[in-house]
Amino acid sequence: MRISYGFMCRSVALTVALAVIGGCSFSEDALWPSSSGEEAQPSAEGASGTAQAAAAPSSGASPLNSLGTTTFESPGVSFGQPTGTVVGEKVQNLRGDLERLQGLLARHNDALQTQRTGARSSAGNYHALVGAMNARLQVGTTPGNPELVAQWNQAQSELQQVGASIASLNTLANESAATAGLASFLLDSTRATFDLRGAVDEDHRQLAVLEDEVSKTTIVLDRLLNELTDDISRTQNYFASERLNLTSMQVAIDNGEFIGGSLGNRAFGIPDPPPVGGAAALVGQRQPLAVIRFDEPNVNFEPALFTVVNAALERRPNAGFDLVAVTPAVGDPAKVALETNRARRNAELVLRSLVNMGLQPDRMSLAATSSPDAQVNEVHLYVR
Repeated sequence: MRISYGFMCRSVALTVALAVIGGCSFSEDALWPSSSGEEAQPSAEGASGTAQAAAAPSSGASPLNSLGTTTFESPGVSFGQPTGTVVGEKVQNLRGDLERLQGLLARHNDALQTQRTGARSSAGNYHALVGAMNARLQVGTTPGNPELVAQWNQAQSELQQVGASIASLNTLANESAATAGLASFLLDSTRATFDLRGAVDEDHRQLAVLEDEVSKTTIVLDRLLNELTDDISRTQNYFASERLNLTSMQVAIDNGEFIGGSLGNRAFGIPDPPPVGGAAALVGQRQPLAVIRFDEPNVNFEPALFTVVNAALERRPNAGFDLVAVTPAVGDPAKVALETNRARRNAELVLRSLVNMGLQPDRMSLAATSSPDAQVNEVHLYVR
């Protein structure tokens, strides 16, 4: 098996690294130049001021909680003596409603902390397993090592626990939103009670205290909802990203060596459409990004393929790719048709490998053609 690439390395380190994985040669024509600007340098005065500000300790400031660790406690309900008026009785009822509201807030907070603790524990176990697998793959191991397969299955189970917390957090967010609606209604009712006739001064004093406590409870509920929304969004992004990385690790375990994180975490934007005339028209017209020659059984092309596609996505995150199965244009039509079918299956194998590495299917196209320059069945990879 031999994989050739269409871009020339500029650095000795990259040339040596890629020579180890398959004697690859590179040229800049298949990729794109990256534009870079000079970063503005701060003035000496500005730098000095920044350093002094960083060095100056904050006096009297209380330490802030880390993100995702806030505990939401209710402000409590003050006791008030009954006044014997109709308004005083209304105040007592509102105070009971506030106690029940704060009880719901306490339950929401307990549920949130339980979900956070469980998700952090599962995420910690997951990353411990991933770190152990990466360390093993980095030095190389046997393809499909059963020990790594068992660790991968356990890591998948831990990651699913993190994913399951998303549904629980969504349910909790809906319940908290309903409670926040009750708090808003209670605040409106408290303020409306000021307008009732037949109140004594003590009634209005207690109403003022109650209004403050309802307002504080409403603020705590709003903050809980905001952090819940952030937690859900952050967990969803984390789960989707790590699921792609775990799929890519399965490819590495199959090969017995580390290949890198998921290509899906590098692909952004919408790729350009396939070329006019189809991807097959590219053969002989453009230099391919890579050529995989299937000149032996069980060609191990995945590590080198990951390297070249990853480099392309780093240079152009919105890149698309065209796979072309190329058959030697020699022999009778029946032989050419048979070899074309085999070459197409090889191209489909390459496409599935790229999907397993995290590259979205809508970024790729597949075509087949024959070429008098091909000596064996090949798969050409073009970037667009």
